[in-house]
Amino acid sequence: MSDQQQPSTPQPPATATGPDSGTDSGAVAARLAAVRERIAAAADAAGRDPREVRLLVATKTQPPEAVLEALAAGVDLIGENRVQELVAKAPAVADRVAAGELEVHMIGHLQRNKINQVLATATGLETLDSLDLARSISDRCVRDGRTGERGLEVMVQVNVTGEESKSGVGPDDAGALATAVAALPGLRLTGFMTIGAHLDDAAEHTVRAGFARLRAVRDDVLASGAPGTGSATELSMGMTGDLELAIAEGATVVRVGTAVFGPRPKP
Repeated sequence: MSDQQQPSTPQPPATATGPDSGTDSGAVAARLAAVRERIAAAADAAGRDPREVRLLVATKTQPPEAVLEALAAGVDLIGENRVQELVAKAPAVADRVAAGELEVHMIGHLQRNKINQVLATATGLETLDSLDLARSISDRCVRDGRTGERGLEVMVQVNVTGEESKSGVGPDDAGALATAVAALPGLRLTGFMTIGAHLDDAAEHTVRAGFARLRAVRDDVLASGAPGTGSATELSMGMTGDLELAIAEGATVVRVGTAVFGPRPKP
């Protein structure tokens, strides 16, 4: 999942300590402060309390050292796109997770054969997009005794753009999937996630309409009163390039990577 770039929104200049690094000492803290200012300004403009919007720092391709620098600057929610990176970085943040100081979300597509790895390292999954996958995760949570308040927090991923390159269930089917997921033991439905249309390819009103569609899905599920759906309040939407549009449409979580770390390290 890559952050979208919005040329009209100036970003802090990238700095580096070496050819393969996107950060230097103090740069992450400065970038975080700038992102938090953007979030606060967007919330104010939308007539919302900035405290209603959480910042998830996407740590794709970042080394543990960069992640720890972000944590030192007050980050309490990070997200990983790839299971192998999630597992590799887990030891560096394990103490904070165990102490309840840090949440770690899987924000990339999850294959069924990697469920155990995610359950061992993540506190939440934002990309649940099928009932078969949900049932497999539920079975393993129950097997491990993770039920009730100890269940895995999950969001249903919704493809609001209809693009084949994006994962997620269609908006018309998202409500039924969410209701079914909410009834499964070992899972705690907390909301919905989407990836908006790329601003380079779509007008702002199109991107914003996609976010509004996700909000409508969430509101319909909450209004249904179906068992287990009462906690499905979260809307994880908006990234580096479009977070202002997402916040205007009700985002409660924005996922930001490049605006925090600068350009991703080269392979």
